Amino acid sequence: MTKKYSDSLKLKVVKEYQEGYLGIRPLAKKYGIKSKSQVDRWIKLYEKFGDEGLKAKKHIETYSVQFKLDVLRFIERTGSSEMEAALHFGMKVPTRIASWKKAYREGGVGGLSKKKGWPSMSDASKRNKNKKFNEKEMTYEQKLERENELLRLELEYLKKLRAFQIDPEGYLEKHKQRYHSNSKKNSN
Repeated sequence: MTKKYSDSLKLKVVKEYQEGYLGIRPLAKKYGIKSKSQVDRWIKLYEKFGDEGLKAKKHIETYSVQFKLDVLRFIERTGSSEMEAALHFGMKVPTRIASWKKAYREGGVGGLSKKKGWPSMSDASKRNKNKKFNEKEMTYEQKLERENELLRLELEYLKKLRAFQIDPEGYLEKHKQRYHSNSKKNSN
């Protein structure tokens, strides 16, 4: 489990780094931060987002499957690090990309759409609770419908990947506004 650091400590470390007296490793040691990469991440987040980049989130931002795929393809295509990709796409939590990579490796596109944690118990989910079947209990028709849906998703992804490969900058610029507005809507 990762240790949580206060917003004020993060800001103090970054400001001290910017003064230029100590490097990343000595600062990490001075403040008892186990990983110098953590300090480096704070510095990059501060440079990109200012004070807001260091503040702990009160809510978790959610991202669409397509956004996750675009980030992963961007990394694959450009050779960017997770941190560089996160900054490029305006994400403040670059470590989330590693979990997306793992989910994609293990489950493909479907792995990226799985929700973590307990499902919401809204009225709609309570009504649908008894209607959900696991893979073994599905009828042949339900299995075909599921496979059809997954194939539609894959086809949609491949079309967008082709558009991205033809003109990466144009594609990112065209879709940038949509991603930012989607993540804000889903996070409320």
